[in-house]
Amino acid sequence: MKFLKGNRDEFEKLKDESSLEDKAEIIQRQMAEVFGSKNLSFLLGSGCSSLRHDNAELGIPTMKFLAEEFQALLVADAEQEFVSAAQKTELYDKLGIDLSANDVKGNLEQMMAVLINAHQFCKTSEKEELSSVAPLVENIIVGIKEFVLHKCTTGPFSNGDESVVALYRRFYQSLATRARGLAPPWVFSTNYDLFNERAMDRSGIPYSNGFSGTVERRFNPATYRLALAEQLDITSRRWAAVDGFVHFCKLHGSVNWIEEDTGLYPIRESHTLLDPSNDRVMIYPTPSKQTASFGSPYSDMFREFQRQVVQDQSVLVILGFSFGDEHVNNIIFQGLTLPGFRVVAFMDPETNDITRELAALGDPRIWFIWGDGDAAGKKAHYFESVVNHLMPTSADQKIDQTIERALQALLAKEQDTKDGEG
Repeated sequence: MKFLKGNRDEFEKLKDESSLEDKAEIIQRQMAEVFGSKNLSFLLGSGCSSLRHDNAELGIPTMKFLAEEFQALLVADAEQEFVSAAQKTELYDKLGIDLSANDVKGNLEQMMAVLINAHQFCKTSEKEELSSVAPLVENIIVGIKEFVLHKCTTGPFSNGDESVVALYRRFYQSLATRARGLAPPWVFSTNYDLFNERAMDRSGIPYSNGFSGTVERRFNPATYRLALAEQLDITSRRWAAVDGFVHFCKLHGSVNWIEEDTGLYPIRESHTLLDPSNDRVMIYPTPSKQTASFGSPYSDMFREFQRQVVQDQSVLVILGFSFGDEHVNNIIFQGLTLPGFRVVAFMDPETNDITRELAALGDPRIWFIWGDGDAAGKKAHYFESVVNHLMPTSADQKIDQTIERALQALLAKEQDTKDGEG
């Protein structure tokens, strides 16, 4: 495990025989100080919703694995429910677009960008041989959206497995260690899934996600300016902010958002599974997010992200995000121009060119925490390891986690006994 603050190695003074527990304790103490910052924010990427155990994905694959799985569908002989090999061949024959080309095969977002541009071009063309291809391109776009929606809503987590939601619950329970009187933390996510909402709902954590209403919940950015308070004294009208409140922003949309044609607040939060063939479903796995982010609700959410970053004594903790979105990166870079802004990134600084450049700055405001975890194949900077071993933990949380581990051990033992009898 490694911990850099700029050029300084925080483990340099430790003895060679120091254990992972010793290093984790140092990180926990440092993170406890981070949690005491005046303005605290988190940026959660796709890595937080991915959880692999015994080579099985219990959550949602990261974009790399999504792209690999999608490519496997394209080369299959049988007809697929998303995009078939026949559609891929027809697209190449008529437009010369290869869905397995090197510049798109590893990134569904880049693939969607190419297809969206091609669809717009074909729709506006006056040549019959081009305009007639528009339905094919549209069907392929819908197929990719169906694939993304399917992967975000179907898996072990949709069949009773609580592993991923449990990690998110521990994450949000750790936020409760933040001292009273400090501003509520902000959690920004680039994910489309509903793990965050489910974790907060099941833990009874009050939060604002930009939507208001009960039967019809609609996006209204004014809700981010509101606070949740409890009345302490009826006679003197004394109020206090509710502990544990969280502001939550989904920067790239959600699988349960839909845009309607009318109304002052047209973005609605649905409680049912949406039809991805509807072009108003608010999931946008494409670099056109850079352009789409100028429109509501994205402009409002990115405004909140930028506003939080430039706050006095602001800290941004990054988990599961590898600086792959330019429009998100730009706001982080703007924050680094301010002397009071700090970044705590749980990732290997050798992840890509951007992280290497950030590490090369040697700026003590930029922290990198990464390395091997406590088991083979586990990394210390994975979401699972961070929430289980590196986040600040209250006494009540430690008791709850001990009880949970004991129950899991008993259940596993009971299952082994049944298997032995069978």
